[in-house]
Amino acid sequence: MSTAFLFNENKVIMMKKDSSRITDTVFWTGLGGHLEADELNSPKRACIREIYEESGIQEEEIEELKLRYILLRIKEEEIRQQFVYFGKTKSLSYINSDEGELHWIDKDKILELRLSKIVSFMMEHYLENPDKNEIFVGTITMNHEEQPEIQWAELKDPKIF
Repeated sequence: MSTAFLFNENKVIMMKKDSSRITDTVFWTGLGGHLEADELNSPKRACIREIYEESGIQEEEIEELKLRYILLRIKEEEIRQQFVYFGKTKSLSYINSDEGELHWIDKDKILELRLSKIVSFMMEHYLENPDKNEIFVGTITMNHEEQPEIQWAELKDPKIF
């Protein structure tokens, strides 16, 4: 999957979904979705496509779109991988899609929304480290009390020759 969180000043565009294959309750997420077969080596291209499909925001209206997180989790026998991009836009207008209802949310209110656990962990990390430009890999797992937790690693090139 490829997901984007686009900021305008101190607000981020978020999608409110009534339900999904995972839950029957309302939850919030960024713009994004599954990669098409021809996008497997280009998650950024998929991200830009998803932004447009879900909001009408065009590539020319997006600034500084950068990969910040790669999130990993397992669901039954499937390992899910999500590429998460953060960027900016000066455009406040959007077009709602069938995917959900869009809203500009104050950055300080994001963690008050009902988010998936892995997105909640990621947003906590991002808000605590807003000036970091590195790419982080987050793997969600369960601790000894059977509660979800996340392990973070900075993705670095070991420069092996």
